[in-house]
Amino acid sequence: MYTPLNWTTTQRHVAFACFTSWMLDAFDFFILVFVLSDLAEWFHASVSDVSIAIMLTLAVRPIGALLFGRMAEKYGRRPILMLNILFFTVFELLSAWSPTFMAFLIFRVMYGVAMGGIWGVASSLAMETIPDRSRGLMSGIFQAGYPCGYLFASVIFGLFYSMVGWRGMFLIGALPVVLLPYIWFKVPESPVWLAARARKENTALLPVLRKQWKL
Repeated sequence: MYTPLNWTTTQRHVAFACFTSWMLDAFDFFILVFVLSDLAEWFHASVSDVSIAIMLTLAVRPIGALLFGRMAEKYGRRPILMLNILFFTVFELLSAWSPTFMAFLIFRVMYGVAMGGIWGVASSLAMETIPDRSRGLMSGIFQAGYPCGYLFASVIFGLFYSMVGWRGMFLIGALPVVLLPYIWFKVPESPVWLAARARKENTALLPVLRKQWKL
């Protein structure tokens, strides 16, 4: 008898990768919250001024959602998810080496664009891969990634901040990059996207046949 957790190994890999990508995205975002006072001291600014970085990060998320969502429709969920993870990891690293406060704000804006893409791309890949009857369960698991990312950030801060400081926290924020080889080897493309592309290619072939064979 079918049960909601009767997933194939491939489906489990997809669910894990998508959940973890969203969790680590939240992890990277909340690192900033824990080091606001350090950043204010380093850049000789007030905490309220530095907190503008949080506002800017969230403000540009819709741009990332539209940009990466459109790319995922055209090129597939899997490669764009990998590109998305690489993108926000790079700008998380650059945040650690910001030479000026303005540079830091720019890096956080670019991170925000990437952050906006993760939810839509990862959730599409997950929902299009797992069994239909498990989508409610998967949506709950996936959404839990955000608070788990916050919890993970607080644990890492408690364990390592005193040793690595605020720059080190952003360097630890590069952790999501470890997902890339996992996705490359274990996560296939969305079957729904592959089927849609096949239909599009078949449809596009008909005008050519009509022209060449005068059908």
